[in-house]
Amino acid sequence: MTKRPIIIDTDPGIDDAVAIAIALYSEKLDVRLITTVAGNVSLDKVTYNALRLLKFFKKDIPVAKGASRPLIKDPIDASDIHGSTGMDGFDFEEPTDELLLKENAVNAMYRVITTSKEKITLVPIGPLTNIALLLKVYPEVKENIEEIVLMGGSTTRGNAGVMSEFNMFADPEAAKIVFQSNIPIVMAGLDVGWKALIYPEDSEQLLDMNETGKMVYQLFKKYRGGSMKTGLKMYDSFAIAYLLEPNMFKTVDTFVDVELSGTLTAGCTVVDLKGYLGKQSNAKVCTDVDAQMFTDWFFNSLRKCN
Repeated sequence: MTKRPIIIDTDPGIDDAVAIAIALYSEKLDVRLITTVAGNVSLDKVTYNALRLLKFFKKDIPVAKGASRPLIKDPIDASDIHGSTGMDGFDFEEPTDELLLKENAVNAMYRVITTSKEKITLVPIGPLTNIALLLKVYPEVKENIEEIVLMGGSTTRGNAGVMSEFNMFADPEAAKIVFQSNIPIVMAGLDVGWKALIYPEDSEQLLDMNETGKMVYQLFKKYRGGSMKTGLKMYDSFAIAYLLEPNMFKTVDTFVDVELSGTLTAGCTVVDLKGYLGKQSNAKVCTDVDAQMFTDWFFNSLRKCN
């Protein structure tokens, strides 16, 4: 089986950790590089978390540090959701820096993309700062990018603002650059993540699954993006789910832009489902998901981990 080559751009983050686990153990994906971006917590913390995860999974994937702040606006974080470290709740072993590249994320992505014989798929599951910088500094990479499958945005309401999802709100200028790039984009947004939750009766089975299941369960207990009682939201896993099982989603090809200056709506993804703006489609937007299919896929995927 030919594996699909991907680069994961991430800000781990508890739900990022789960998405990374599934991607690393998938028989269909070849993770060529992990790049980190400030988001859920600071750049140093998310990079440390990526290295901790790779040591836990015993995977030798190179890691490159990216942007420590958004392009223009002041940084925000989500430590109230993910804890002060970004991955509170589990006692990871101390990692080494052996996998950490000296080159920054933008240069590392450029190298991996331009030297690959196959087109690379970018999978950003954090703010889009690194991706925007890559496209601005090295626009020629577009020719060797298959598509961008991202977790972010919303067709309805937000979780960082009234209308703004966290990853878009964290760096709206970067998000706008990405959506204007003319690269094929798949958007797995916040509102799709609300439609397939991991409930307590399901999450308990993680404890008897494997070491990854035990680790994920401990992280879940600290996660504030949902609770063990009302159901956990696994936002970032939806980007990986689309890569591996796109048939579980309903999608619409439409025009998406990002609001920059709205005093009440900055960071809002304007998803023109009705064609009011008369613009050509620039994204495939996930509008629904088969909840039972996602749950089955989620646990079956974690069973393949160590």
